[in-house]
Amino acid sequence: MVQLSLLYALSLATGVLAAPSELQPRPQPQPRTPETKAASSLEARQGYYFQNWSEGGSNIRCINGAGGSYTADWSSKGGFVCGKGWNGGGARTITYTGTYNATGPGYLAVYGWTRNPLIEYYIIEAHADLAPNEPWTSKGNFTFEEGTYEVFTSTRVQKPSIEGTRTFEQYWSVRQEQRVGGTVTTGRHFEEWAKLGMRLGNHDYVVMATEGYTATGGPGSSGSASITLQ
Repeated sequence: MVQLSLLYALSLATGVLAAPSELQPRPQPQPRTPETKAASSLEARQGYYFQNWSEGGSNIRCINGAGGSYTADWSSKGGFVCGKGWNGGGARTITYTGTYNATGPGYLAVYGWTRNPLIEYYIIEAHADLAPNEPWTSKGNFTFEEGTYEVFTSTRVQKPSIEGTRTFEQYWSVRQEQRVGGTVTTGRHFEEWAKLGMRLGNHDYVVMATEGYTATGGPGSSGSASITLQ
């Protein structure tokens, strides 16, 4: 994320499928640092898709575990995204457990894309430094049985995406009571976003992701995570 985009251009590798047993950044003036994910990989294994992307001076270990699990350890001045999920996004109920400990810019989030329109979205469950130097626009907040989330939008201008270099919007739900473990009903977020005029398109992949990056002129990030999708 050289400037913080987190976008991913994917390279798919098929694997053996079995029954299944899911977070920064980026406006234009001063983004973060996982920039696109144009150099990312998305690998199918055991019914899940594994996302592993990094760039720029990164000391990162991202390991694809059994079933819906993965681990990440990092100490980096670059950016990375490590996660596990599904090739098809849409309204899903994502239940996960695990640990997440981090310093510097980054998050633990449900992360995905849509096409037509091209949208990059995050549902942030936990974070260290949240979006330093990033021009987000607050859209309000909403509360339901899973918690209270504040909603933001931001714009990436001519940045890498799953459709190449494009200008696109980013949507953010940021949980006010941070947690690591629980259930995320993505459809509820999509409904609330729609009420705010935040339209999604046709869903591409979605992962439960750990992300870290370097803010412009700021420090890198470090930490560890161990996440399992249920």
